[in-house]
Amino acid sequence: MNNKSHPLKTVTRTQGNNAALKDGRVKPDGFTFEFEEVPVLPQAFRRMVRTLEFDVSEMALTTYLTAREHGVELTALPIFLVRGFHHGAILHNVKAGIKSPKDLEGKKVGVNRGYTVTTGVWARAILQDQYGVDLDKITWVLSGDEHVQSWQAPGNVVPLGDDKNMEGMLASGEIPAAIGVSSDHPDVQPLIANATEVGLEALRASGHYPINHLVVVRNEVLQQHPDVAESVFNAFAESKRLYLEQLRAGSIAKPTAIDRLHAQVMEVIDDPLPYGIEPNRKILEELIDHATRQKILRKPVHLNDVFAKATWNLTG
Repeated sequence: MNNKSHPLKTVTRTQGNNAALKDGRVKPDGFTFEFEEVPVLPQAFRRMVRTLEFDVSEMALTTYLTAREHGVELTALPIFLVRGFHHGAILHNVKAGIKSPKDLEGKKVGVNRGYTVTTGVWARAILQDQYGVDLDKITWVLSGDEHVQSWQAPGNVVPLGDDKNMEGMLASGEIPAAIGVSSDHPDVQPLIANATEVGLEALRASGHYPINHLVVVRNEVLQQHPDVAESVFNAFAESKRLYLEQLRAGSIAKPTAIDRLHAQVMEVIDDPLPYGIEPNRKILEELIDHATRQKILRKPVHLNDVFAKATWNLTG
């Protein structure tokens, strides 16, 4: 098939930085995105790592690294679609006696879905690095299973049980805290107050600005079409550039919570969504270090080993 019309079965969430791809204003040179909508995006991650269902897929960073270590035939492009702060991801029951993060030691703490979920990795990293919590002294209780089926959990990670509901257990105080869940119960509150401002302060102080999602491509596609990596990278980068123009101009008609966060980050750093390995080397190496220390990855990986070679020097 001629590359000039080669379709790429693609899944990525519709949001500001991808809008120009979704509405066709930006197209990859030599390829065509054929988008499939997956309303619950983590289901797309699962389908990709288990059956390589898509040619190009948005994916959680830790899910990708875990899949890669377990031999799944896909490779990342340094297109970092979703970033954020995770100080607010840790909820606790105010009647459970948790006055500070250190009080979680010796307790059971819930984790929404799987232990390898990237939000959980970053939230535990915050507890460890910024609040001195010994993660090994906590029993992590999971509400779901892992995307990568062959991954084995460490000894202090246990399932919740099929007949249990994490939100209900948090509301009743049966578990004192949980990561990545939602609750409107009056007894359930964020463990770290003023979480967004605390996150922005961490960005100002140390450049802490976690990456959650990137883009992966099936290895077979990269092998058959060597120019696909750069083409896809450039298309995503151009779409983001158009979005940032709107964000800077204040011309987004109905800004979402994500848009508002990007605008806040833009007051600290010029580009709230830098793409490319080099601008993100520090935070990527930090995530790999935490995933290794949390016993998700068996050993650290070098960045050049997990990103397509054609993208090593690209920024956007």
